[in-house]
Amino acid sequence: MTFELRPWTHDDAPALLSAYQETPDLVTQFGGTDISSVEQARVFIGEHLVALPSRRSWALSVDGAVVGNVGLSNIEREHETAWASYWLVPAARGNGYAARALGAAALWAFDDGLFRLELGHRVNNPASCRVATRAGFVPEGIERGKLRYGSRRFDVEAHARLHTDPAPDLDAVSIAG
Repeated sequence: MTFELRPWTHDDAPALLSAYQETPDLVTQFGGTDISSVEQARVFIGEHLVALPSRRSWALSVDGAVVGNVGLSNIEREHETAWASYWLVPAARGNGYAARALGAAALWAFDDGLFRLELGHRVNNPASCRVATRAGFVPEGIERGKLRYGSRRFDVEAHARLHTDPAPDLDAVSIAG
């Protein structure tokens, strides 16, 4: 089994479309963006997943198949901070891929000069909490009513990992490119 992180390319559009179609919770992750065609997936990759100075995203690939994403956004150099996020298709969940990918993204960020990484998950998503804590992100508190999906509001548990925090015990995963 080969597990790696690599930059997204426009050739990944069919995989992104498939992930979007089989993973209903990605609609909220993608901010309500409609991805119902390969062309819309290519546009999404170009507008949201291609690296810029303010963001980095990596495709999670298992045996050559894209099964998820880990990313850093709102990279802010003055305060050396960024926002971390991740998602996996349902078939890839429960194997530790997200935690390993998040841990690798954190190491990349710290090597790149960032000091603090933040993330948040809905409090009704314990699996996302397990990913965050396994990757060394420490819970910092609850933000009440922070997210709104449709007419519902959700509380969010905030987590952060500092460059000075101990590294979690995770199998290393490489970042290509």
